[in-house]
Amino acid sequence: MRKGIMLFLMMVALSAQAQLTLEQCYELARQNYPAIKQYALVEQSRDFTLQNTAKGWLPQVSVNGRASYQSKVTQLPIDVSQFGINYKGLSKDQYDAHVMVSQPIYDGGVITANKNILKAQADVQTAQLDVTMYSIRERVNQLFFSVLLIDEQLAQNQLLQDDLKLGLNTVSAMMKGGIANQTDVDNVKVEQIKARQQEHSLRTARKTYLTMLGSFINLSLDANTQLEKPADSGFKSQGSDPTNRPELAMYDSQNRLLDARLKALDASLMPKVGAFLQGGVGNPGLNMLKNGWDPYYRIGATISWNIGSFYTRKNDQQLIANERQQITANRETFLFNNRLQQQQTNGQIENLRQQVSEDEEIIQLREGIRNKSEKRVQNGIETVNEMLRDINAVGEARQQKAIHEVQLLQEIYELKTINNN
Repeated sequence: MRKGIMLFLMMVALSAQAQLTLEQCYELARQNYPAIKQYALVEQSRDFTLQNTAKGWLPQVSVNGRASYQSKVTQLPIDVSQFGINYKGLSKDQYDAHVMVSQPIYDGGVITANKNILKAQADVQTAQLDVTMYSIRERVNQLFFSVLLIDEQLAQNQLLQDDLKLGLNTVSAMMKGGIANQTDVDNVKVEQIKARQQEHSLRTARKTYLTMLGSFINLSLDANTQLEKPADSGFKSQGSDPTNRPELAMYDSQNRLLDARLKALDASLMPKVGAFLQGGVGNPGLNMLKNGWDPYYRIGATISWNIGSFYTRKNDQQLIANERQQITANRETFLFNNRLQQQQTNGQIENLRQQVSEDEEIIQLREGIRNKSEKRVQNGIETVNEMLRDINAVGEARQQKAIHEVQLLQEIYELKTINNN
């Protein structure tokens, strides 16, 4: 209930400011993902099954009836008619109807073991759902940073268009002064058209990515939606194994399930003790020599010991041991791949930090070249095409830096996702 209220307030706030953070997208995507409904289903299934298992301690009541015809019946070994007793013997058709109430007293721990298995199975299912839900973060990262990357490209595209506008003004003035001609003006206009085409393509791609992100978080995102650029936290993994990834919790829950199954094997070897009460009517009843309907009851205790589990115990234990080895292998494989991902992502982060640092130097150099080029054009020393080349070079350098900065942020948050930090 509290999570639902928080989610509602978050959506109201977002609709008011039309701005999204990455953390908000994580939470909204998690709440909107269809698989989240399975959490409640797993919990309900576990509760219902545990209730049914616990009812194994309740008295078991059965109603039974029987009618039969026998080829022979019990007879007295002597002829009692010589003593004046008129006894015809039992009828060959016999009947019985009774109610049996049985109460388990000691089951060797079978019911408790089964309950522990059911709980462990539910924990495994929940852990598997956690793994599925966690994978959403990577997909949200891809969409979120794709939009940020396009935003940076749009910003640089606008700077390029501003530069081209100033260049057009310069060339137009030069044409009036007889230094440039109409071809030079047209060349600048061609570059302006190309820049506008690029802007249109970028805005179309941005709309597509926003629509996909909106589907994930169940919000209608439009062109006015702004994504908040995360800060560069300088996060860097030291290559240690993660301790809070949901995959590791899943492997732990799978091992606990195997522990519960081992205890169930022990419980299956124990004898079972119970009590019973039987009441009914039969023809004949308990007195086999009395021909006719006769009520009766029985009360007593039962003990049973099925030693069949001894035959398969060793194999069952070996099967569980094999499954545990497989879980261990899966865990080690996950950690191995995780370490490789950390190493690769750390290398990419270091590379991008270096590129961003060098990009700034390149921009300064390119801007200096452009400024000198504009002066040379004004003095008639350089052609307009050469000036346009230098203007485009400045735009490309700015764009490369913007792209590298967003890619750096994306790799940092990818590393956080790898470590669940």
